[in-house]
Amino acid sequence: MAHVEQSVEVNVPVSVAYNQWTQFESFPQFMEGVKSVTQQDDTHLVWTAEVGGEERTWTAEITRQEPDRLIAWRSVEGKQNDGLVTFDPISAESCRVSAEFDIDTEGIKESIGDALGFVDRRVKSDLERFKDFIENRGAATGAWRGEVEQGQTTTNRM
Repeated sequence: MAHVEQSVEVNVPVSVAYNQWTQFESFPQFMEGVKSVTQQDDTHLVWTAEVGGEERTWTAEITRQEPDRLIAWRSVEGKQNDGLVTFDPISAESCRVSAEFDIDTEGIKESIGDALGFVDRRVKSDLERFKDFIENRGAATGAWRGEVEQGQTTTNRM
C-alpha cells in the first residue's frame, strides 16, 4: 500500500481551484496516466488509468465534499484508491491544494515503483500540472458546489 502526501500553492482564489477540481472529467488534461474519468452521478466516478504499464479501471465514491474545503473518496470496485484533497486559502488570490492518497500497489512492478518514489513523484507532478492548468486558464471550466456526507448528497448549491 502506497501512502502519498503532496501539496502545491496555486495562484488563484480557493473557490477557483476547488471548482476546477470538481470537474473530474477534465483530470486527463493534467494527470499523467489517467485516460478517462466518467462521472456517473454526484458521488460516483469511473476511472481508467495506466498503472505500472497496465490499464486499470476502478469506481470511486465521493464520501465527503465541502465546497472550498475538501473532497474525500474511496474506491468501491477495482483498484483500491482512497484519498482526500483539501483546499486552504493563503490569501484572497492564492491557496494550497493538498492531496493525500492510499493506493494499493499490485505486483512487483508497482511495489518497486512505490519503493523508488515513483508514486510520490507522479502525484507531485500531477499537482504541478493542475497548478499550470488552472493558473493559465484563470477560471474553472465548471463547478459543482454540492455537499456530500457519508456518500450522500446533502445539498446541491450552484
